[in-house]
Formats: sequence, structure tokens, C-alpha cells
Amino acid sequence: MTTESVEVRRGLPEGAAPRVAELYWEAFGGKLGLALGPAEAGRRFIAGHLHPDRAVTALSGGDGQGGGRVVGVAGYQLAGRGLVGGDAAAVMAQYGRVRGLYRVVLLALLERTPARGELVMDGIAVDPAERSRGIGGLLLREIEAIAVEQRCRRIRLDVVAENPRARELYEKHGFRAVRVQRTPWLRDVLGFGGVTTMHKEVAAR
Repeated sequence: MTTESVEVRRGLPEGAAPRVAELYWEAFGGKLGLALGPAEAGRRFIAGHLHPDRAVTALSGGDGQGGGRVVGVAGYQLAGRGLVGGDAAAVMAQYGRVRGLYRVVLLALLERTPARGELVMDGIAVDPAERSRGIGGLLLREIEAIAVEQRCRRIRLDVVAENPRARELYEKHGFRAVRVQRTPWLRDVLGFGGVTTMHKEVAAR
């Protein structure tokens, strides 16, 4: 199978928030489960707090005008905004003050703030049935184009040790590991015991 029938677009198609939240939860629910679970509540929270201007989506079976089914999404952080928003007040509004407080603490452990001149990836989620078609690579190339346009000097991302497939994708597209942080105390809390930070230098136009 090829990517010929896949169109990559910036932003989110109208009405696509639930689908994007479904893909995002499928990819990252293991890491977000304690903070935003159960799954139905987590998907609802994500869908309600998406920033469309921080998304790149892959559409399959469209008409070239933005139609088609969302089969992949990549998010990024830039200028204080990421794909998934929602502050502490939003978390407690959905989950309650008592249950929401510890969720806010857990989410803070996952927070990644871009340095000056840096675009931070929020992750890539591809429909499991559509994997091995090169969709992840298409999304990464569009993210790189955005970084160049925004005059960023590099792209940064974190990949957990339990996701070697994602790391292989990033390495294939020019990312290199710059730091490994062992976090065994987070394995039982967030489901991963180590994080590798990867960089890709980009050249401004």
C-alpha cells in the first residue's frame, strides 16, 4: 500500500475533533490513562480542548478539498500552545475538584515547554489499520515544513522506552537521541520507565 490516496493538511477538518481524540487516545492512552481516564472521559476531554492550529492531519479517501477520513494526526507546541489544551480549571471542571487535583499533578509531569527557537512535537497518532503506509513520515515532513516557516532552529520530541517503533520512525527521518532519562518511579504511575529526548536541526528559509 502507498500514500498516494492520503492527503496531509494543516489544522483539523470540521467535525473531526472526536476522531482525532480517538486516534490520540489509542496512541497515548497508556500514558494518559491515570491522568485523564477512563477512556471515554479522556477522549471527551481531548476532543473538547483541541487547538486546531497546532495540528497536522492525514486524510484518506478524500476529494482533494479536505474531505476524507482522518487516519493520522500530529501535534506540536509553539508559542505557548500545543495540540491538546485544557488548564487546571478545565481538568477540575470535568473530573471534580478532588479527583481533578491529582490529575493536574500527573499532567504536569508530562509537560514539555519549547526552548527559544524550538518546536516541540506533541506526538504522532496513526490509525492502526493504516500503519506501514508511510503516513507517519508524511506528517513528520509537514511538521518540519512548519518549523522552517516559523524560523525554528530545531524540532524536539520525547519518545518513551516502551515505544521502539516510534523511535525507529524518528531516526529514519533524521532525529537523533540527545538525552536518555530513566524514570522507573513513573512506570507504575504513567506506564513508562524511561524517556529519550531527540532533536532534528532544521534550516530556516
